[in-house]
Amino acid sequence: MAIRVSSDYSVLRYQKDLNELEYNKTKLMEQGDGSKLHRPSDNSVDYSRYLRYDVSEGENDRYQKSVKAGLSWMNSTQTALSGMEDIQKTFKAKTIQAANDDKAESSGDWPAIAREMMAGIQQIVSLGNTQLGDRYIFSGQADLKQPFAMTAPSNKVERGVAKTLDDRQAAFFNDASNQKSGDFLHQMLALKGDNGKEYYLNTLTGAVYSKEFVQEGYKDVIAKGRSTVNASDSIGSIPVGTPGTASSIIAQNFKNTGEVKTPGGAVGTVDGTTVRFATVKQQIATYNGDMRYISMVKQNGSTEPTADTVNKTGRDLFGRDLFDDENSGNTVSGTAMLNNMLTVYEQTNNSNPHWLSSDGVTLADAANQVTLQAHTETGARTRLYNDMTDILTNHKENITKDITDVSSTDVAELATKMMQQQTLMSMSLSMGARILPLSLVDYLR
Repeated sequence: MAIRVSSDYSVLRYQKDLNELEYNKTKLMEQGDGSKLHRPSDNSVDYSRYLRYDVSEGENDRYQKSVKAGLSWMNSTQTALSGMEDIQKTFKAKTIQAANDDKAESSGDWPAIAREMMAGIQQIVSLGNTQLGDRYIFSGQADLKQPFAMTAPSNKVERGVAKTLDDRQAAFFNDASNQKSGDFLHQMLALKGDNGKEYYLNTLTGAVYSKEFVQEGYKDVIAKGRSTVNASDSIGSIPVGTPGTASSIIAQNFKNTGEVKTPGGAVGTVDGTTVRFATVKQQIATYNGDMRYISMVKQNGSTEPTADTVNKTGRDLFGRDLFDDENSGNTVSGTAMLNNMLTVYEQTNNSNPHWLSSDGVTLADAANQVTLQAHTETGARTRLYNDMTDILTNHKENITKDITDVSSTDVAELATKMMQQQTLMSMSLSMGARILPLSLVDYLR
């Protein structure tokens, strides 16, 4: 009885060993697909690392797609901005040409220059409506709306006229603008008296100055040793409300595009005469997008608007002026410089060389500076995203190497182990045939 129990035990133990050899062989066979990890039990530590690396790889892929989309958006933006800049440079040259043309309307180049100006403005509007796929790149987050539109020539409106100060005038009238004023502009509001004279209103202080003093008279004051304006230089004042609020004179009387809400109304009395807002009848450009930015995140962490935004809005393209800056009390129009260019066009069409030389050239230059600034910012952001592309590519390679190291099969090692298992299996079967007790079949042979 003892011998029979011992024999049964030997058989069971032998079968168990064979099963273990077969199991190990099967596990090795699984690695034939190139991966040594198929379940957590294969190697819990390596499997945990593999999961972390896999998550990192997924994040990296998403960031690479985001960066690629951002670069595509910014490249389209730069192409459009380059076109706008070229047109604005030509527009400025045409403004200078018109300012220097002192011939009569019938004999000068006014009509031809004006036509070229309008063609340039229309092309800028077209570039402002550039699409990437079905998305308008300058509409902010409302990118399914066409952002820019311009009224028809038959639908002109009365737009206020701003007196744009040059650098020397801005230094003297240093209280006419501040940090909240329009981009690259120092402006007063032009008024027209019933006596036929023109005046300029400081919309921050309410002081009113004669056209002659703002144009030339201040130079005499500087020559006498005073470098900035004082109260004695004004010829009167008009209440202007509180700058930056709905009570300001700009918000009360003008839309953010500069269109006068009630044309022809009296503003007040100055220099013994009633004054009204000076206006020019012109077409108006409007912006239908929003001022929100689109972020395409390129790395872990919270969204950084200063580093992740890839789009430009109407505010970035065309800045702000007297009618929609922070002092005005109006919302941003998104078309300030575009409407100023339309004013320059209208003054050219009306053969007004004096206004073009004193204001028009400055406005044309400011429009170009605003667009150039937007282009420069986009170019810098594009370089940042290009650098991030290289960083993410290198990071991807490192992650791939880590995944390979932790999960991939060592083919040479696998082949060696397979041969070992096969040898052990063959030896076990051969040995088992010799040492296991004979069965009834063996005796019947």
